[in-house]
Amino acid sequence: MQTTIAQKAQFRGVGLHSGAAVRLAILPAPVGHGIVFVRTDLGGMRIPARWDHVTPSQLCTLLDNGQGATVSTVEHVMAALAGTGINNAVVEVNGPEVPILDGSAEPFVQGIVDAGIRHQPEADLRAIRILRPVEVHHGQGFARLSPADHLEIDFDIDFDDAAIGHQQKTLDMANGSFVHELMDSRTFCRQSDVLQMQQNGLALGGTYLNAVVIDGDKVLSPGGLRHADEAVRHKMLDAMGDLALAGAPILGRYTGHRAGHAMTNKLLRALFAAPDAWEWVTVTPDMQQSLPGAGVVAEVARSPRSAMQLAVA
Repeated sequence: MQTTIAQKAQFRGVGLHSGAAVRLAILPAPVGHGIVFVRTDLGGMRIPARWDHVTPSQLCTLLDNGQGATVSTVEHVMAALAGTGINNAVVEVNGPEVPILDGSAEPFVQGIVDAGIRHQPEADLRAIRILRPVEVHHGQGFARLSPADHLEIDFDIDFDDAAIGHQQKTLDMANGSFVHELMDSRTFCRQSDVLQMQQNGLALGGTYLNAVVIDGDKVLSPGGLRHADEAVRHKMLDAMGDLALAGAPILGRYTGHRAGHAMTNKLLRALFAAPDAWEWVTVTPDMQQSLPGAGVVAEVARSPRSAMQLAVA
């Protein structure tokens, strides 16, 4: 069966690149609706959250409806929706960029779980099953989708900066792994890159509180890292959000090596250009239990940082 959010969840923040104040709300939607962004400042223009509406952009995922409405930096909210198993939702935003909040998906997950998740048993859920490997390359990086029973993510990164270095992590995304392992990992950048981006009119809303900023072997953000391998975890979070633009849950293994937003979108385009590489399947109750959002519930106990802990039933 499909799912939607039970009631409106609202968020306020600033755009990472624009620095502008932003209001975003996630609202319930009927079965078969999917995830659709709505620009409330543009008379309600709609932008489907799909791979074929992604347009090239710097440092984030940008959706374009082809009629003058865009919305950027959608990857964290998309990861939160996928990680909590939301299939249908309207995402209202009053500007061209999603608020960065703390630089992770955790505040979005918190808002979704606090609002509640409503099951929609009147319609079956379909998933995309990977039948054979599909791979794309760019420079030294590559991204691949290959067959697996449910979503797995395998990622590795390699940076010269000693504060990051080489990091690798593999996760089976079933049974709440996203909320336990990835959701609180923040976007990261070099201090030198911040200065260069700001000179070019980007990262105007970036602070030490909504990104992990590094300088060589130093972590400049207060409190340091949330995880020793927070950087690769955040890349996996981004991949989760970008894969959600497939429009349905993926049953397969994603492998990313020095990959990013553009490469993951290139991979989805290659997948859907190869009809023999995938198939639609109806999700059975047993299969549903292995999807990323299965069994995610709010706990009574509250954590000091996020005011919420998550558990899996």
